[in-house]
Formats: sequence, structure tokens, C-alpha cells
Amino acid sequence: MEPQTLAMAQEIDFSMLSLFARATLTVKIVMLMLTVASFWSWSIIIQKVIGYRRARAEATEFDRAFWSGEPLDELYDEIGADPSGRSERIFAAGMTEWRRSHRSDGQMIAGAQARIDRSMDVAIAKEAETLQAGLPVLATVGSTAPFVGLFGTVWGIMHAFIGIAQSQNTSLAVVAPGIAEALLATALGLLAAIPAVVFYNKFSTDSDRIVGSYEAFADEFSTILSRQLDS
Repeated sequence: MEPQTLAMAQEIDFSMLSLFARATLTVKIVMLMLTVASFWSWSIIIQKVIGYRRARAEATEFDRAFWSGEPLDELYDEIGADPSGRSERIFAAGMTEWRRSHRSDGQMIAGAQARIDRSMDVAIAKEAETLQAGLPVLATVGSTAPFVGLFGTVWGIMHAFIGIAQSQNTSLAVVAPGIAEALLATALGLLAAIPAVVFYNKFSTDSDRIVGSYEAFADEFSTILSRQLDS
């Protein structure tokens, strides 16, 4: 490499802020979009990690109370009709319908079992919707961020080649800054997409397991109430 070209290359600042500052307006917009998407994804990831951990802890604590041998009516009176825990809300939905299905003479209204099951199914669907909130954002970021970054790279390289043609200089000091600015967009796209895809897959699996545990509990609880109805 010629000494003059080497000296020019060494004078160029290749820090991320400098690369962003030298990029074209279109590439800057792409980089800002990807940065916002990355922060949005990480906020959802942190929220879901905390929320799923709390949901598992609540389910474990409630299972311990449910299978402790305490009468179900007393347990329902303790947690109330609108508890804070997810498992408790499913239990409360079934118990509320159970009590509403009793007539004044102590007999059960016909179709009580079906109504209890539907009440718990509705409660489970609401909890599943809450658990899965935000996952579509992760899926969208994971699938589109690399392409958005690639668009920024293509646009940046095109602009760099135009600059090279206008200056009629193909030295490294002229070519390298434009290429580096363009590739930064792809790097930001991958930086946003990879965590989003990894955690989307993890949270989808965790959500299915938690909802599956709610459905298993609802089936067990429904079996207990069915036994009491038959007796």
C-alpha cells in the first residue's frame, strides 16, 4: 500500500458513531429503526423473563395450597373471587360458577359441569393471551430485521459506488468508509434479529408449558367437582 494512501486510511475514524454520522439519510433511518427495534425486543424479553418466572412460582405455590387438603370452599374464600395469581384466577372462575349453579334449595342447576368447564376454559384463554402478549413483536423483529439491515447495506454500497465513480478514485481510503458504513446496517439488523428469534422460540415453548399446566389443573379440578356432582 502506498504511504500516502496508508496515511489517509489511518486518519479515518471507523467508530460506530462516526460511521453513523457519515452515512446517508436513508441508511441513518434504517439504523435508527433497527436500534429502536432492538431496544423494544429487549424490553419485551426482560418483561417476559420476569413474568414467566412469576407465573411458575405462583402456580407452584397455588398447587401446594390446592392439594394441602384444605376444603375448596375455604380456599376460595381465602383468595376471593378476583385473585392476583393466574392459577388462582382459573380456580376462582370454576368455583364462582360452581356456587352460582346452586339453587336456593341446595340442588344443582342442570348443565353445571359444562358451564364450569367453559368458565375455566375462558379463564385459561385469557391467561394464555396475556402470557403470549409481545411474542408477535419478537417474531416480526426476528424475521424482518435482517432484511431491513440488508436494505440499508445495499443502499449504502450503492451510494459508495456512486461516490467512487464521481471522484474517479478507487483507493482504499475512498472505498473503505462507504463500505464500512453500509455493512454497519447489516450488523445492526443481525444484532436485533438474533436475540429476538432465540427468545421467541424459548418463550413460545415456556408459554405452551405453562398453559398446559393450567389445562391439566382445570381437568383435575373439573374431575373433583364432577365427583361431587355425581354424589
